[in-house]
Amino acid sequence: MTLATDVSRTDAGRPADRPWQWLAFQTRTLVPIVIALGSLLAGAIYTWFVGEDVNWDWLNYHEYNVWAVINYRYGIDALPAGFQTYFNPAVYFPVYYLRHLLPLPYGLMIIGAVHGLNLLLIYFLVRVLLREAATASAIGASILIAAVGPMTLSEVGTSFSDILTALPILAGCVLILSADGSHHGRYVLAGLLIGAAVGLKLTNAVYALGAAAAVLVASRPLLATLCLGVGGAVGALASGGAWGLMLWRELGNPIFPLFNAVFQSRELMPTNIMDWQFLPRSMLDALAYPFYWLVGDNRSSEYPFRDARFAVATVLIVLGIGRGLVTRTDIFTRRDTQFLLFFIVSYAAWLAVFSIQRYAIVLELLCAPLIVLLIHRCIAATTGSASLRVSSVRMNAVMLAVALAIALWSQPGDWFRRPWSNPYNPSISKSLEQPAVYLLLDKPLAYVAPLLPSQSRFYQIADIALPIMPDGKFDRRIRTALENPLPGGAWELHRRGKPIREPLLEQYGMRVDASRPCVEIEGAVLGTAIEVCPLVAREK
Repeated sequence: MTLATDVSRTDAGRPADRPWQWLAFQTRTLVPIVIALGSLLAGAIYTWFVGEDVNWDWLNYHEYNVWAVINYRYGIDALPAGFQTYFNPAVYFPVYYLRHLLPLPYGLMIIGAVHGLNLLLIYFLVRVLLREAATASAIGASILIAAVGPMTLSEVGTSFSDILTALPILAGCVLILSADGSHHGRYVLAGLLIGAAVGLKLTNAVYALGAAAAVLVASRPLLATLCLGVGGAVGALASGGAWGLMLWRELGNPIFPLFNAVFQSRELMPTNIMDWQFLPRSMLDALAYPFYWLVGDNRSSEYPFRDARFAVATVLIVLGIGRGLVTRTDIFTRRDTQFLLFFIVSYAAWLAVFSIQRYAIVLELLCAPLIVLLIHRCIAATTGSASLRVSSVRMNAVMLAVALAIALWSQPGDWFRRPWSNPYNPSISKSLEQPAVYLLLDKPLAYVAPLLPSQSRFYQIADIALPIMPDGKFDRRIRTALENPLPGGAWELHRRGKPIREPLLEQYGMRVDASRPCVEIEGAVLGTAIEVCPLVAREK
């Protein structure tokens, strides 16, 4: 009887409710589809606009590492890309195949389109945070701020993995914030995604710390932490476990060459390779970083950029927390607190360990919903619930004005591109047609290895961070190759304009053969070239 009554009531209500239900369904379904298509198109068009990616890391190891796996070079060459030779190459396979299997610019435009999907995840994040208050203005402001991030734009359509691994990290953040007491599977899936990002690139560990902090204030923190941890372990092992096992078996360090003071592989000095140049010098210096970026001080990056988002977010966080302390009211929901913890802990870890701007792309993207959220909470708390509807126009206007100001002020970084009208396809001198031994005296040079005869050997002997250990496996490999020359003989490679480092050649009993001419290979960066000079054995 109850069931019949319920059914009759439902049927009675359908004619009036159906148009609104259909409209709501269309909104929930069509808006994400439109934003997804727009994000894909924006990433592809931007890639076409800026040109072919020839960034330093692609020249050094993104290209070589994948080629080396495909062609079984890890048992032949010796560290052509220096210590980066042994970074997990799995994340670089998609862009490698897109670049080589499709004609330019289509392959890189596809990867640029994939990078654009970060904007779709920002949309979902805003919807989760603001719920019914996620107006078109709030969503538009968030997407605009996210789309013009200086590091984000600099990596669209490139081989950099920071922007690619941002996708699973942002998705993991959405899952954590949308989970509640009855959706612990979302914590497991979030852990899988973030753990996979860490396995692909270890610098993403700072976001795993942020995720761990966020679940500590979940409704059931112990269970949420356990689910996140299990998912994270499985995800990290799935994406990086095989590579780590190979490194452990071959070199005695599962994350070779990192933290070798701990693992002490015999192929490297027992030191921890760290890049200290971008770290703050003091606590005051650390607090000032967002405002350095505001005025274009690029102390956290190799190349200039300008960004206001972190300074705006810092001011809004202080205002929000300060207002709560003064009035003894809490303007943040549990979900807001989780999001703030995710952001602040990740940022603090990034600042303390790296302070390298490229590694903060996830934070750069998260600034967009963070700024919109803080504006909404601060204005709503100031106005009061009774007049919130009256203030909605002012709130939306503030969001859009701040987003527009950030967009106009932003200046993207630049990792070097070539125009599509002049793609990188160098001609190789006839002098280099025979397989030969190549001693690399500079970085980045490993990207030319696939251009030379496949039977050649490539040995990097000039990496300061990872010098060849005397009588180690790499040292023995080099000496054996020089004692058993290939048909093309031996050559050294260095960038044009750099001096030839003769002492490095002397260590292996070689010198430049002055009786034969050097040849050049066009460099990937416009206006550069690689000099290739013949070698002979030194007189004993």
